[in-house]
Amino acid sequence: MPTYDYKCPEGHLFEEYQGINSDPVALCPTCGKSSERIIGAGSGLMFKGSGFYITDYKKPGSSGNNGAEKKSKDPKPEKE
Repeated sequence: MPTYDYKCPEGHLFEEYQGINSDPVALCPTCGKSSERIIGAGSGLMFKGSGFYITDYKKPGSSGNNGAEKKSKDPKPEKE
């Protein structure tokens, strides 16, 4: 469920955690006057819980070391 921001005519700001289909909160909890929902930018992407791993969205053919141990196929020529 998303969190919505509200503002009353007195300038009080508050948040409400409610469902998308829920009616907007009508009264400010501080002063009791009618409030209106503020359109916000939203929030960032959050991964919570188990099941999100770095290997879930890897490109095919990439190794699991993220470039930490790069090994070339052709050995470097030794200096004489």
